[in-house]
Parts: sequence; structure tokens; C-alpha cells
Amino acid sequence: MLSQTGSSILRGDLGVEETIESDNIVRWDGERLYVEQDVYHNGQLVHRKYRRTVTEPVARTLWAIINRAKQ
Repeated sequence: MLSQTGSSILRGDLGVEETIESDNIVRWDGERLYVEQDVYHNGQLVHRKYRRTVTEPVARTLWAIINRAKQ
């Protein structure tokens, strides 16, 4: 199920309103953690399954949760 992540962002550099939808599933490709996002400009899809890298604080939190679950 896709969810909209936040409100739309006005991209002045591109002259468009940008919205993002994601299934919020963290994935691992063997090198990095990422979430897939669909990016829309003025309601038109411009990037399908765009891979956005998870930030270090999020990755550290997930690592801590995983380690606690192993105990």
C-alpha cells in the first residue's frame, strides 16, 4: 500500500509542485539501505521506484532494533 510521504513541495528550481509516494519498506541491495519512492511533478509521475538512501540515524535505529530482537 502506497502512502504519501508528507505534503507537496514547491520546487522553485524546476517550477513544479513535487509529491512523493512510498510503500515505506526498507530494502537492502547488498551495499545500502533504501526505500522506493514514486516522485510526481504537478501530479505527473516522473520517477518510478526511485531509490532514496536511508539516513544514518534511521539505519542505526533499525540496527539496534534488529539486535534487540535477536536476544
